Amino acid sequence: MSGLDAALRAAHAAGDRAALIRLYAQAAERAPDPDAAGFYLTHAYVFALEAGAAEAAALHARLKAEGREA
Repeated sequence: MSGLDAALRAAHAAGDRAALIRLYAQAAERAPDPDAAGFYLTHAYVFALEAGAAEAAALHARLKAEGREA
């Protein structure tokens, strides 16, 4: 398991939404293909929405720019 995988598991276990937003955004950056990146970025966005985090707007813009929303 990579360090990022371990950090994601720990953040989920702790219910740390701020870490989940950051870590899923990092996973999107490191993803091997656009579909995986979209998957991770969507998770980051959902956690940002749930948390009312300021990052939600930027994550949404990235999803739209990458063709994940019409």
